Amino acid sequence: MTGIAGELAHEQAVVDTMYVRLDTLRGTTADRLRDVRLAGAQGTHQNRSERDAFATLYEDRAAQLDAVEDRLVFGRLDLSDGATRYVGRIGLTDAEHRSMLTDWRAPAAEAFYRATALHPGDVHRRRHLVTKGRSVTGLEDEVLDLDAEIDADALSGEGALLAAMAQGRTGRMTDIVATIQAEQDRIIRSDLTGALVVQGGPGTGKTAVALHRAAYLLYAHRRLLERSGVLVVGPSSAFLRYIDQVLPSLGETGVVSTTVGDLIPGIRATAVDEGQVARLKGLLLWRKVIRRAVRARERVPQQEVPVRVEGHDFVIRPRDVGDAIARARRTHKPHNLARGVFVRDMLDRLTDQYRDFTGDSLSGEDRASVFEDLRSDRAVRVALNLAWLPITPEKLVTDLYAKPHRLAEAAPELTARERRLLFREPGAPWTESDVPILDEAYELLGEDDSVALAEARNREAEQAREIEYARNVLSTTGAGDGLVDAETLAARFAASGPTLTTAERAAGDRAWTYGHVVVDEAQELSPMAWRALVRRVPTRSMTIVGDVAQTSSAAGARSWDRMLTPLLRDGWRLAELTVSYRTPSTVADTAQRVARAAALPVSDLRAARDVEGSLTAVRTEPGPDGRTDDGVVVTEALGLVKELVGPDAGRVAVVAPADDVARLAEAIAVALPDAVGAAEAARLAAQRPEDAQVTVLAPRQTKGLEFDAVVLVEPAAVAEGAGGTSDLYVAMTRPTQRLVVVHSRGLPEGF
Repeated sequence: MTGIAGELAHEQAVVDTMYVRLDTLRGTTADRLRDVRLAGAQGTHQNRSERDAFATLYEDRAAQLDAVEDRLVFGRLDLSDGATRYVGRIGLTDAEHRSMLTDWRAPAAEAFYRATALHPGDVHRRRHLVTKGRSVTGLEDEVLDLDAEIDADALSGEGALLAAMAQGRTGRMTDIVATIQAEQDRIIRSDLTGALVVQGGPGTGKTAVALHRAAYLLYAHRRLLERSGVLVVGPSSAFLRYIDQVLPSLGETGVVSTTVGDLIPGIRATAVDEGQVARLKGLLLWRKVIRRAVRARERVPQQEVPVRVEGHDFVIRPRDVGDAIARARRTHKPHNLARGVFVRDMLDRLTDQYRDFTGDSLSGEDRASVFEDLRSDRAVRVALNLAWLPITPEKLVTDLYAKPHRLAEAAPELTARERRLLFREPGAPWTESDVPILDEAYELLGEDDSVALAEARNREAEQAREIEYARNVLSTTGAGDGLVDAETLAARFAASGPTLTTAERAAGDRAWTYGHVVVDEAQELSPMAWRALVRRVPTRSMTIVGDVAQTSSAAGARSWDRMLTPLLRDGWRLAELTVSYRTPSTVADTAQRVARAAALPVSDLRAARDVEGSLTAVRTEPGPDGRTDDGVVVTEALGLVKELVGPDAGRVAVVAPADDVARLAEAIAVALPDAVGAAEAARLAAQRPEDAQVTVLAPRQTKGLEFDAVVLVEPAAVAEGAGGTSDLYVAMTRPTQRLVVVHSRGLPEGF
């Protein structure tokens, strides 16, 4: 086998060898652990201590070997001296103690993260291995030394493109490659501090540069970032799967990948707001709206509220409630946490109203008893809840949408029409635009501290049970001989339990703060979404990549300055990528003309390469009423897709107006089940784009993705959709080889 197929087979053989060695080490470790356990607790104190030490050693080693099953090998370095070095999640040696796999943390792996095209060191190729389980499913090459001898046919991904460009050996190609190298190197090695905005047109490699920068920073600032982790935010789950293997697995360092819709643990946004609704929900006005909505749950009663407890009369006075609310607010705690201060203050004030039969105030145990009677009384609880209501963020936001008087009270700046646009029935699915608003509510409400207190009590009870169990073990077995107490043994039991990685802890904690945040397709984020992200990185250390000409969301950025300065002030800087080395120049130039005709803020862009026949337009006849004949368009698109697929062809995307996606997907799934990977339209709609040769997507779903060929259906209809010409600009710039346009209507200006 030659070319890519041969390279895949070669890497699979290497990975198989690594896993054989891993399994051998697992077996050896298991045998040694079994032998130690069979030895039992016998002999001198020193013998028993040594046995325990060896048992711990083998248990830890077994856990380590099990933990690296996934993505054991993820990288390869080809060095200038002819040597090849594989990089993975753990170091492995063969039976003769020769290195097989280099641990990513070792100095020998440093070049995998630090080498760039401008500063390659002794590396002439870096390869990322894409794996699923123990199978190698793909390769991504980066050629760092284009003067070295490399078989261009054996390259995959970006490396193949750059190698092909360099082989042109013209002055222009040399200049362009040098420009790419300099631009990317400057961004990758930029300081960790502050927010770096990377603006670039389609095909300039923004995503690849951002991920290499993340890998570089994780390695160069490991001590800082391995404790706090790195958050990668993308536009869709499909996009996150696409980049998942590009960013090398970094073991315990902790990289959390998410979308804005999945930013809050336990909240899943399954719907999308369009147009004016998305714009309204993205306004920074919601900072005030949520604060007012929270304050509205802290109310002083209009008149006194009498209550009778255990035969005694008490009065909840408006003045007392007002004073208790003011005191609770001065703590600056979130609403649900400050409620405890309010309740205790009010119970103290009510207890002060109690007098014994002599008329004296209570003290000591009697006061505590009355306090508890008041706290347990239903009428008192109801009255205090009405004054300071505990509420969840979800309930608060749901009430704003579903109860017009709540929204009118909290958002007087909105017009009646705008408030009607925001109306939503209780129980409706959350949208991505809702998540930053919910995040604001979480921040101001906090969580009811009674839950935290209950969890603390449960932990204390569990610890007491562990200590009692350890005490029984020591007394019945005679182990320890006074050298180990029950508390120490219980701590050992706890330490041997499962532990969470930084990424796992961060992903489950809404309030987690990261050392660095990477945001891709950042132009789509609303001001409220930016507020939610900035909250998660107190240092404001961010890598922000996007293109304001590709903004399709009504709440997104049309200018980085207008979007970021209100939040980051002067804490951000701009870098630009100007060379498109993925999109053929004919396609890129046409897309830019279309974008400029629609007055989009297009960046200066030079296409580095062209492909013969890269742009084709096929016109079908309209129907009798002058409208699009959908059947003819679908038939034509299907015929073109059949021409583009095959065993040696690449990935093909059919991009159509959102309303036409399901119908096209069903037709193509029936006609090309093998290429699509699913015969059922429902399954196809949810398929992973990277798993099929043919994918049917709406323009917005293609953000950040690339395909060998794109069949674009009815560009005029795409431009009339919610994202306007920005969506069309995105759709036109996805192919690396060929764009085929199928249309019955006239083409937009610029074609």
